[in-house]
Amino acid sequence: MYNRGIRGATTVVNNEENEILEATCQLLEEIVSYNEIQPEDISNVWITVTHDLDTAFPAKAIRQLDGWDMVPLMCALEIPVAGSLSKCIRLMVQVNTDKSQREIKHVYLNGAQALRPDLASQGK
Repeated sequence: MYNRGIRGATTVVNNEENEILEATCQLLEEIVSYNEIQPEDISNVWITVTHDLDTAFPAKAIRQLDGWDMVPLMCALEIPVAGSLSKCIRLMVQVNTDKSQREIKHVYLNGAQALRPDLASQGK
């Protein structure tokens, strides 16, 4: 068994708590679905947001999902690089799996598809 990282990102239109929480849940649910994993398989999730998202902790959304209360979560601020994608939520899900690196499906939604167009449609 290996510990693999699964990347994911999405954007929101507004800096509003409900929108941030809903986008976080949607992104995580697609990562879990596409990679056929369960919360028990996950060692931890790193969550970053851009500086313009300050109305909610995305981890709050994940902690409210069934079975996710024991998964370690960490929120951080993304490095503020000039010209970078705004209103962006990123996840790095570290999962224990027998899958190879090439079998892992990364998920990029909404405006975040521009970050990695080569991976944006992997899960679909």
